[in-house]
Amino acid sequence: MREKKQAKRFTLGKKKMGMNNRRSKIGNGFVILLLLLLGAFMAFPLYYTLIQSLKPSEELFQFPPRLYVLRPTLEHYTELSQLMSNMWVPFSRYLFNTLFVTLAGTIFHVLFAGMAAYPLAKHKFPGRDALFAVILLGLMFVGQVTFLPSFIIIAKLNMLNTYWAYICPSIGASLGLFLIKQFIEQIPDALIEAARIDGTNEWRVYFQIVMPNIKPAILTVFIFQFVNIWNGLSKELVYEEQLKVVKVALEQVSASNAYARMGSGMAGSVLLMIPPIVVFILMQRNVVETMTFAGMKD
Repeated sequence: MREKKQAKRFTLGKKKMGMNNRRSKIGNGFVILLLLLLGAFMAFPLYYTLIQSLKPSEELFQFPPRLYVLRPTLEHYTELSQLMSNMWVPFSRYLFNTLFVTLAGTIFHVLFAGMAAYPLAKHKFPGRDALFAVILLGLMFVGQVTFLPSFIIIAKLNMLNTYWAYICPSIGASLGLFLIKQFIEQIPDALIEAARIDGTNEWRVYFQIVMPNIKPAILTVFIFQFVNIWNGLSKELVYEEQLKVVKVALEQVSASNAYARMGSGMAGSVLLMIPPIVVFILMQRNVVETMTFAGMKD
């Protein structure tokens, strides 16, 4: 009797395991399908821009627009190259301005956001919670809302028509400070206290202990800020041609005859998408790998 009961239990257990495996396979398949659909939805603007830049003029203005190209061509890229070469300021100058401003703004933002996030996360001082509440409030406003106050401040500081007009507004972004602050809170207080007992000052604590342990947050903020600055540089802050960026130069070229140069505008959009994508691909692996080992507990 006992053997029969054990055999029954074993059979029931196998059936349950089989049902659970089937359910898990169906659930995994559903999740994969959902992720594929979301990925395709997010990648569609990139695909459409690339396809539009490769269409010849007769296909470009067809209605309804096609999601494929019959006769791909690089004529719009050639036209864009000719237009940029005819400008009195070399294209390399626009490219240098863009890279310099974007990298400087990103590096300064990561540096200052980290130094501001450390005392907010690991020090107690009057007004800390109120100050952090103001930072959270800043996350609610987009750049278009704060542009006018920023423009007035930059004008009062005599920074208009300089590189600082691009760099300064990006240093004080709230998102990077918030992310780094939340990540620093995961570092055990005992680790920092041990360093202080050994006589380490706050600067060394931050640069030698805190920063190596928040590498995932730093890389993530670097990606976000690089993309935000690259895509968000405003043409209203600088009016001297030699200080303008690639985005503004391409807008000027395509806006002079918008209908005839729509293909060139699409080609320029594709070129503008390449650097943020490259930065993301290069740093994504580091972010994923370091996130795996990021958990630290007392």
